[in-house]
Amino acid sequence: MCGRITRTSAREAVAKEFGVIRFAEVDWHPRYNVAPSQILETIISVNGEKRLGPMRWGFVPATAKESKLAPINARAETLSTSPMFRDAFRRHRCLVVADGFYEWKKNDGRRRTPFFIRLKSGRPFGFAGIWSLKRGEKGTRLATCAIATCPPNDLMEKIHNRMPVILPVGVRDRWLDPAADETELRGLLVPLPDQELEVYEVSSLVNSPRNDSPECVRPVVR
Repeated sequence: MCGRITRTSAREAVAKEFGVIRFAEVDWHPRYNVAPSQILETIISVNGEKRLGPMRWGFVPATAKESKLAPINARAETLSTSPMFRDAFRRHRCLVVADGFYEWKKNDGRRRTPFFIRLKSGRPFGFAGIWSLKRGEKGTRLATCAIATCPPNDLMEKIHNRMPVILPVGVRDRWLDPAADETELRGLLVPLPDQELEVYEVSSLVNSPRNDSPECVRPVVR
């Protein structure tokens, strides 16, 4: 799964990396420990124009009468068939902007060790995401999203049995393209190769979303 991410790149770096044309108002201070129910920076394509804006992390279908269930992840294997996600998979796909994510390795007993994962290049990247826009009774609108997950690559398998789908640069536009073929889209939901990632242990500071500082991503030295 994917339950915590970082987004520390500045607006200019994100615009250059993804070719964003239009920005909605978002808070661009570095974020080192983004948790579910918080706001993510996401990119959608509108008439071929990439637009970045905020979405709440936790998917709420547009047809849902209540929002108690808000999954943060969606399994790649069932994304196109799940009653909750299939419409968003077909029509509402997005990129979730990040610089890295955390995962916890289970040890003996209840103790879990947190690890930080990022691209070796240090560049920002996009998770494969789906989104929904729910309209409230008083005209309010709430955009929410979830991150697609897939079986792990060999590197991530040592930590967890799932990993988020990180889309390589060359396929991002296809994921955002409203006209993309579903079979092709399903083929994009695969683990990023091991050699593109680096993983290292971090401190338990990241266990609490109240901690949001560079110390969260600092490597543990033993």
